[in-house]
Amino acid sequence: MPVSSATSPLAAATGEDTSPASASGSPDGASKSPWADKYRGAAVEDLDPPPALSTKPSDSIADALLWAYERDYTHLTVISNHTRALLGYLSIPRLKQLLKDGHVKESDPVSKAMQRFRRSGRSYKVIAMDTPLEELEDFFNRGVDGSGPQDFAVVTDGGRRYVLGVATKADLEEFVKRRPA
Repeated sequence: MPVSSATSPLAAATGEDTSPASASGSPDGASKSPWADKYRGAAVEDLDPPPALSTKPSDSIADALLWAYERDYTHLTVISNHTRALLGYLSIPRLKQLLKDGHVKESDPVSKAMQRFRRSGRSYKVIAMDTPLEELEDFFNRGVDGSGPQDFAVVTDGGRRYVLGVATKADLEEFVKRRPA
């Protein structure tokens, strides 16, 4: 079944000063952060991501598709039947292509079509509700350690125990469009 600080970590990592003085243009000629006007201190929680919808590896592909369609979701997280640990995800556009090409059937279990997260030897980025949108955009554009563009981010609590939601590039773009200038 479905189930702020003055300096952001990104600024600290890049050496960029995003304090109010530099964001508004300091007298010493410091340049403005490229994201200062775009996000103005907003975090993932400001995207108001819908609650996560998770499926289990043993659920049918048909059920997972139905749940995704009912909520207009493009990605579902996949959690363990027993521990509720995050195992991977289903990309609905990819799943539709797999069905069309005959690689999977609607009666198959989700485990046959899910994309698994690699557990070892790979770094990952924790995206929580308090993650600044600048960091989320950087994650979408570069991935983790420059691993490449990402289409979505799993939003967890700070301790990575619970999946709270999924944020997509489209969510970020929509936020920028509806944000008053």
